[in-house]
Amino acid sequence: MRYQADDIKRLIPQREPFIMVDEIEAVDDTHAVTAFTVLRDTYFMLPDGTMSETGLIEHIAQSCSALMGYQALAQQLEKPPVGLIGEVKHFECQRRPKADEKVCTAIEFGFTFGNVTIATGESRVGEELIAKAQLKIFMMP
Repeated sequence: MRYQADDIKRLIPQREPFIMVDEIEAVDDTHAVTAFTVLRDTYFMLPDGTMSETGLIEHIAQSCSALMGYQALAQQLEKPPVGLIGEVKHFECQRRPKADEKVCTAIEFGFTFGNVTIATGESRVGEELIAKAQLKIFMMP
């Protein structure tokens, strides 16, 4: 199932101008592939026309949020949960994406204990791996 534009707003708590997921290309219980086209006026843009590493981390985190929102809807919950990044580990940035590039991010949820989930994400432009990270996400009760 694909989710786009307004559908994304049902899945994640973020709102403009901080939405950094344009669509979900694929999703199941523990995996998702999201996309985000970097715009020149994206909040995390640098003067050189690239998106900052912080923006990449936020995009990966929002991709996790989209998967959590999908899970919430599948469980027929009223609204998506709000998560907080508790830790970023093993972040590697090969390069920053440029304006007008489409970043696709594969998310996988691993270990979950209580309200804490460990997630991994890999971001690509085309076939090129540009960033990856492991996030510890705390879900708000």
